[in-house]
Order: sequence, then structure tokens, then C-alpha cells
Amino acid sequence: MTSPFDPVQIGPISLSNRFVKSGANEAMSREGVPTKAMVKHHADLAAGGTALTTMAYCAVSKDGRTLPDQIWMREEIIDDLKAVTDAVHANGGKISAQITHAGSFVTSLKVGTTKSSSTGINKAGLMKGNKWQKAMDQSDMERVKKDFAKAALLAEKAGFDGVELHMGHGYLLNQFISPLSNKRKDEFGGTAEKRIRFPVEVLSAVKEAVGERLAVIAKINVSDGVKGGSTPDDAIILAKALEQAGADMLVLSGGRNIESTWFMFGSPINMEQMLKMITSPINRFFFKLSALSVPKGLEFKEMYLREYSLKIRAAVNVPLAYLGGVTSIDNAQKAMDDGFECIAMARALIHDTGLVNKLKSGEVSKSGCTACNKCVAYIYHPGGTWCVENPANDLEINQIPASRKNYNS
Repeated sequence: MTSPFDPVQIGPISLSNRFVKSGANEAMSREGVPTKAMVKHHADLAAGGTALTTMAYCAVSKDGRTLPDQIWMREEIIDDLKAVTDAVHANGGKISAQITHAGSFVTSLKVGTTKSSSTGINKAGLMKGNKWQKAMDQSDMERVKKDFAKAALLAEKAGFDGVELHMGHGYLLNQFISPLSNKRKDEFGGTAEKRIRFPVEVLSAVKEAVGERLAVIAKINVSDGVKGGSTPDDAIILAKALEQAGADMLVLSGGRNIESTWFMFGSPINMEQMLKMITSPINRFFFKLSALSVPKGLEFKEMYLREYSLKIRAAVNVPLAYLGGVTSIDNAQKAMDDGFECIAMARALIHDTGLVNKLKSGEVSKSGCTACNKCVAYIYHPGGTWCVENPANDLEINQIPASRKNYNS
């Protein structure tokens, strides 16, 4: 019987156990530069036993950000990125960079017309006055593929062990995959096989650039969780194509940032906490509007994406990381018994960065995370994402570039 604490090989890298910190916006970068808080966060995860931690949302280009302070991959920040990867390695862990592009999902930056799979009104962009989106043409797609490959090479230079291409949650690659966004009539739209074509080409470009040295991972939706969106059958088609293209692992998630955030978290967003963090009247209005889509009586349940993820497991042989409601050692073992190679966690590890070691030693058998989702609101806080049941983050270190040697300089 496979144990969650057994080592595992993911492409060219070996992990000391099966626990992966899922990418979750840390809000620990300033003007696109990771801070000392980012170093501490990921170093603590590695020291706490997490085998592979994921630095969330590293945009492949400046126009690929959703939030003003998000990292975008460039030569100028290699030393700051390396400060994070060095700290993780010093604590016995490995780290991947989640590389992605927002497409039309630009919620906190004024950029004008955004690029996406299709032309039309930009629902997400309305929050910041980006009212219109334009369908990408072939030259746009070639540029984005090159941007992803370049970002992967920069990640390698900065010492990352892997890259994770974000293909879920309504970002650019998902805007091609999901029929909620993709209304194209050409070879990149229509059937699931056509809608996945561009994202698969992007992964192939990244695989060609770094695949012999870095683990190339993709985060996908097992379902959009909403009528008219991608289904588990669509996800199977995508997973098979990514396996054929050489993906080393797929992280299985679900839901979309606008239409079905509740599906992503298995429970409603904490609207009270979110509205404390958001001051813009327009943004507050849209968050309130999104709450109307939450099913009545929805309550968090453990392993809430298991039914969907098992369908993917049955269809492919590529390593899979189960994500969605793993809160205990029993859940982790259930994922192993189901045939998943890894367990991806976010909220439970935000609550306690040392959880993996505590589960292994028997100090605890279950996370203290209550899935209250208050931590989600702190992607808008100057201190960065944290669990409200813990002491607040140190605001000062979230203003200091990761590579700075002298805090007073």
C-alpha cells in the first residue's frame, strides 16, 4: 500500500513525499518583485515537510497579471526569485513556479482591450474598466507560446525545480478550454478537441524548452462546475492530450473565478471578510453579484472534488495530484488508495505550514483549518495571505525585496 509519506518521481525530479502546496496567491510581492515574506512562507512550508511548494501566479509577461503587484517573469528579478528557491532547498524541499497569463481576467489593472479566446464584452474586466476583449490571432498565440517558454527558462535560471502551467479557474489558457469563454469558429474553437489545442501547444513549447531538467506540470479543471462550462468529459480529453504532450503531472482543480468560485473551494467565499479587504465600489458590487450563483445550503465537505477526479484517474496514466478538501491523514491515504500520486493542499497549509510533519509524527491527525475561506480575502492585504486564526503576518518583511541582504539599506 502506498503511503502519503513515500517518495515519488515526477518527471526529472524526485519528491520526498506526496504532499504538494497548491498554488494560491500569496500577495507577497511588490511591483512584481518577491519579498522576504515570500521567502519565509515557502521556506516554512519546506521545513514543515511539504515536498513540493508552488509559487503562485508568476505571469509570463507584464500584461498577463491580474493584480498590480503580481510577479511577472523577467531577468531583473532572478536574484529575488533565487532567494526563495534557495531557502526552500536549504530546508529540504522543492519548488515550482506557477506560470500563467490572465488573458481577459484582469481585475485590478487598467489595461484597455484585453486578449482572450474570443471577442466581446469582458465580464471580469468591467471591474477595472477593461470593458472589451479581442480574440487572439495566430501571431498573438505564437507570442504567448514564446512567453511561456521564456518564463520556464527564467524559472530554471532562478533555481525552480518545476513549472506549473495554470489552465484552470478562468485564466487565459482556460479561456480557450472552457465553452463559457471560447466562442471561436476556427480550428481553436467548437469541440473540446479544438478548444484544448492552443493550451496543449503551450505545454509542448514549455516541455521542449525545459522538459529534460524541470518537471512540467499543468493545473486543470476537472469541471467548471457551472451550466455551459467544461465537463469531466472535456477534462478527460484535455488530460489525455496533455499526457501525450509530455506533462509530468496534472493538478486537478475546478471552478472559475467569476462564475463558480464556490466550486473551486467547495464552500462559499467569505463575503464579509472579502468586503473588508475591497474598497472599490465597483469591485464590491461584482463580488456581491457573484455570491448569487452559490447553491443554497452549500457547506464544505471533505474530498469534495473526488467524484470528478476519479473519472480523470480512470482515463490516464500520467501522475495526478488530487486537490480539494484533503484535511486529514485519512483523506490523504484515501487519495493514495484511489491511485493519485500526490495530494495538493492550500488552505490547510496556510493554516499550518508544519502540517505535513505533524501528520507524519502523529502529533495531529487532522488539520485545524475550518474552510472558513477568510484567508482568500487576504490576497488584497498588504501583509499577504494568512490564516486569521494565527498571528498576523509581519507587514515589514512584505515590503523588502527577497534578495536584499541588509534590511536597513
